[in-house]
Amino acid sequence: MTHSASVKQATYHLYTFTISKLISTFGSSVYTFGISLYVLALTGSAASFAVNLICSILPRSLMAPFAGYVADKYPKKATIIVSQLAGVLAVSGLLAYSLFQGLSLVAIYAATVLISLSTMFTSVTFSSAIANLIDPDRIQKAMGFNQSAISIATIGGPVIGGMLFGFVSMNVFLMIQIAAGLLAVLLESTMNFKLFTNRAAETVGETKGSVLAGMKEGFVYLKSNRVIMTIVTAAIGLNFFFSALMIGLPFVAVQRLKIEATHFGFIEAMIAVGMLLASIYFSVRKELKYPLLSSKRGVLVMSAILAGMGLPLVMELSYWANVAVLLALMLGFGISNVFVNTPIGVLMQKDIDEEYRGRVFGILESMAMAMMPLGYLLFGLLYDLLPAQYVIWGSSLCLFLLIAYMIRPSVLKEAYPELAGDMPEKPVLQKQ
Repeated sequence: MTHSASVKQATYHLYTFTISKLISTFGSSVYTFGISLYVLALTGSAASFAVNLICSILPRSLMAPFAGYVADKYPKKATIIVSQLAGVLAVSGLLAYSLFQGLSLVAIYAATVLISLSTMFTSVTFSSAIANLIDPDRIQKAMGFNQSAISIATIGGPVIGGMLFGFVSMNVFLMIQIAAGLLAVLLESTMNFKLFTNRAAETVGETKGSVLAGMKEGFVYLKSNRVIMTIVTAAIGLNFFFSALMIGLPFVAVQRLKIEATHFGFIEAMIAVGMLLASIYFSVRKELKYPLLSSKRGVLVMSAILAGMGLPLVMELSYWANVAVLLALMLGFGISNVFVNTPIGVLMQKDIDEEYRGRVFGILESMAMAMMPLGYLLFGLLYDLLPAQYVIWGSSLCLFLLIAYMIRPSVLKEAYPELAGDMPEKPVLQKQ
């Protein structure tokens, strides 16, 4: 295939991938919103809701390394289509059960586990395949488009779900998820996942040794690459302290500041709005020269925003001033979140060897997801035992120190050797 033909097909992939992500995420967002409210309405129990959340998180954290192995060892297109169809079948099974028996908690929990697994295989494989679908010069644009699609769906899904809930049965929510999954599969079946590859066709599907040995190779490769290992380790810490905001935001806003539910909904929505704005920015600007440095700055901004969430607790502000402060903070948090994730995503797509890309993304997802339940539990307890502002400021300080140490000047110079000649030895790199 000529270079111009490859670029043309990559352009097709860019838009098809974005539309597919928008449709599938929208369907999942509507379904998740509906099923969450249904569980709460059915049981009136927060514990039942928490069990459904665990059924979503736990399988992903346990099976993500295996999903990465599958993504590396088997054709990516087949893996994505099969995993998407598995999710459609799981929801279809729940729909059939609902029509004949009526929905039950056990059926919902079982479907949640299966949907979580199928989504995880799709997500890890797609993450490892972006560099195979898009030419290197437009990977940042692809990441920006991808995040834009997710943000739009995250904003629109609950809105549509809220309009439908109470007026239609849960079967309609299930059918929306099924239709979205089938449309996504149809689009993905037209894509060439071997457009940009350095691997010989015959090496895909080769299984040298056991599955465990193949998964171990991914860990060994990760440990041998100091920069990528630093990114993965920092991401684990970031997800852990991210829990302080996710648990703290509703606690501070609703419990301490007595903000109304309607206004709190707008505050939460500002995170997705900020992510959408930043994603659009990355989709049109030229690629960052030093993505790791940019991500470090983004995390430092996030730590400052987290600290700012404690200010309304110690300042005498009016109700509307508190709402305005939290709206601005969450908008900034959404923007800085993309400024962290998109440059890192581009760096990982380009710097990780293709034959290990799936396993590295699988390990990253597994470790990051595993920290979320621990973070929710720990910070939930801390907010009950200590003044909220101390928990927030302590988390902000820990996040600042963690990132300042993990992505220190020596790591940045290893990632970008040219910085060593441009920068003095002593001053901090943020001044560049």
